[in-house]
Amino acid sequence: MRWWKTLGVAAFVGVAATGAVIARSERQRRAYTPEQVRERLRERAALAEAAGTDGAAVEPQEDLVVPVWRRRLSGLATGVRRSSAAALGWLRGRVDRSV
Repeated sequence: MRWWKTLGVAAFVGVAATGAVIARSERQRRAYTPEQVRERLRERAALAEAAGTDGAAVEPQEDLVVPVWRRRLSGLATGVRRSSAAALGWLRGRVDRSV
């Protein structure tokens, strides 16, 4: 029965560690002063002008504002939406509409 206790403690430690990592990344994200935000926006505008994209989105080399887990989650959600749309399209093609 002790392995259940060990598993429970490990799960608790994992949840606490995840919360600490998320809280730390949020503190880092919110630590920007308004002037730093303006400076980053000006850098991005200069990159866009240098690339000749006329205001199109240009990805900087390092994006510290969006956490990695959020980018991964949005990519996963996009994949789920695409696969569900494909499944519905396949299902609609299989339905007999002659009735």
